[in-house]
Amino acid sequence: MAAAKVYHAVGKRKTSIARVYMKSGSGEILINGKTCDDFFPAYFRPLVRKPLALLEVGSKYDMDLKVIGGGTSSQASACMYGIAKALILVNEQFRAPLKKAMLLTRDSRVVERKKYGHKKARRSFQFSKR
Repeated sequence: MAAAKVYHAVGKRKTSIARVYMKSGSGEILINGKTCDDFFPAYFRPLVRKPLALLEVGSKYDMDLKVIGGGTSSQASACMYGIAKALILVNEQFRAPLKKAMLLTRDSRVVERKKYGHKKARRSFQFSKR
């Protein structure tokens, strides 16, 4: 019996990195050993499943994701980008609808660095004339 082919892709957002291992199965999504429903709050679950819902292949693939770094929001986005990249490895025809839905273009916005003489990146200390 031949082993199922496993597709590997990486998604990134801010400081989060999600490694996706996808194989054919029943649609189970495991994130760091937990189900998607246990790992993410209800608000972020549709974001993670967005590429699968767009292509209507949610119940065809099992996914094992390893996520490190960042917060809940950036981890969910990293998972989304990783799943979209893995789906392209499965079938190259998925590229056009995913690209049209902006799921392949990484959101490159990151936190601006703090500058010296300032309280935060742009916020200065309160100025007192007297």
